[in-house]
Amino acid sequence: MRKALITGITGQDGSYLAELLLEKGYKVYGVARRTSHYAFERIAHLLDRIEMTQADLLDQGSIDDLIRTIKPDEVYNLAAQSFVAASWSQPILTGEVTGLGATRVLESIRRHKPDTRFYQASSSEMFGKAGEVPQRETTPFFPRSPYAVAKVYAHYITINYRESYGLFAVSGILFNHESPRRGLEFVTRKVTHAAARIKLGLQPKLELGDMDAKRDWGFAGDYVDAMWRMLQQPKPDNFVIATGETYSVRQWVQAAFAAADLDWKKYVRQDPKLMRPADVPILHGDCSRAKKALKWKPKVTFAGLVDMMVKSDLALAAREKVPA
Repeated sequence: MRKALITGITGQDGSYLAELLLEKGYKVYGVARRTSHYAFERIAHLLDRIEMTQADLLDQGSIDDLIRTIKPDEVYNLAAQSFVAASWSQPILTGEVTGLGATRVLESIRRHKPDTRFYQASSSEMFGKAGEVPQRETTPFFPRSPYAVAKVYAHYITINYRESYGLFAVSGILFNHESPRRGLEFVTRKVTHAAARIKLGLQPKLELGDMDAKRDWGFAGDYVDAMWRMLQQPKPDNFVIATGETYSVRQWVQAAFAAADLDWKKYVRQDPKLMRPADVPILHGDCSRAKKALKWKPKVTFAGLVDMMVKSDLALAAREKVPA
């Protein structure tokens, strides 16, 4: 039985990845920081099938203990301060967790289990104000937020450990990927959750920032399959994972409110206070290398993703309106 260690297992991607690996017969270990309240909602249905461990990406010793004790065959580093907006108010923490956190995991693997295969969750935000569209593996990075800068550091340190120490270390440059498990602070879920609550009379309106920003949105459940495929290759490499289709935030809003049978123009307002200091106008991925080498392609369409999330949030809002 292969052993996989997932940092960030309590997040959206971690929960879908844990499900996938369990289906494939892995022994799955999840990493969570010691806090006064554990947010296990996304993996509650898996807790009797996975082994939870405590560690912190800010603490090298705790990571060393994990790698030494578990001796994982695969490590998926999904943990990060992953909310772009929050990285502006917490730039130092974002750098420590999102950037140096990956280095601590790589260093621990180098010291204690160098044959472990390592996956780094890189991000399309690294492209930022990219000089070409669509963005591919060779597109130069132009990060536009502390989060994106930290991800660029983690991306390049992964490449450096691979080339300097011979580790099997890969980076998946994933474009935006969403699901009903997405956090409410992210614009896609903010929109679908609001549409559902407005539909049921629980909320009067929705305020958003830049609605002209365009993103390449896919389904998180599809994207974790690409993560796994990267670690099954004969040689480590980096891959862009995307749908190849781009839609604006405004189009996401239109689709979500239409799925709730609402006219979005009656409820949505733009608030200048929600605009970021610097934003990324368009992210559009070219995943042709992944399709060829990994035999991977997205299964859930844009319309299917929006519909899935709105239906989930309508059920959630219904429970909110009529408490059990």
